[in-house]
Amino acid sequence: MQVIVRDNNVDQALRVLKKKMQREGVFREMKRRRFYEKSSEGSNREQAEAIRRARKLARKRAEREGLIPAPRGKKVPGKPTRRGPFSVVSGIASAATGGNKGTAGDTLVSSLPSSRAGAKVGSLRR
Repeated sequence: MQVIVRDNNVDQALRVLKKKMQREGVFREMKRRRFYEKSSEGSNREQAEAIRRARKLARKRAEREGLIPAPRGKKVPGKPTRRGPFSVVSGIASAATGGNKGTAGDTLVSSLPSSRAGAKVGSLRR
């Protein structure tokens, strides 16, 4: 494995080396070889890894084909979320419910037949 040190920047070269070692699984291998592993434990671990890889591949394939929805992204600190008092989605919900935030117990007054005019809202889609 090679890392080129540019402009005597050893810190940056170390970061690149660590990233390369992480990608190739050197740290995982060192941790696994710290203690003796029986052959039966090794085969069980390899089988579990194969099952995990197969499940991940099937999940990715199903996401590509649209059979299951794609996972939601991770929350990034400092980045505004879509839900809040000034978001467009909650603004629509508050306009529909008469100004409040649109909780599950709110009632809608609309031009529905009189039997359903005051019906409770089960859930508002956001």
